[in-house]
Amino acid sequence: MPEMTFDIRWPDGNTQRYYSPSLVVHDHLSAGSSYTVGELVQRTGHAMTEASDRVRAKFGFACTSAAETASRISGAAAGFPLDALVEITSMNPGSEQR
Repeated sequence: MPEMTFDIRWPDGNTQRYYSPSLVVHDHLSAGSSYTVGELVQRTGHAMTEASDRVRAKFGFACTSAAETASRISGAAAGFPLDALVEITSMNPGSEQR
């Protein structure tokens, strides 16, 4: 199963890298795009649920790394207003390699 990383620039300017066990994140986020913090939490929560479901379908168990990613993003987001903007600065591999 192809995995990926994606980088988020938070409203305070810090950039953090996150992991997904599936390329499904491309269905929810786009590199170079901005989202509100609230929207980001919702989109990444859905993406990590789908990623974990794909792992479960293939291997028979949920992906704890996907759950950890969703938790890390929610935790980081809690420090910002829901309407503050974040940017997806990169996604590797990119959507053209899907």
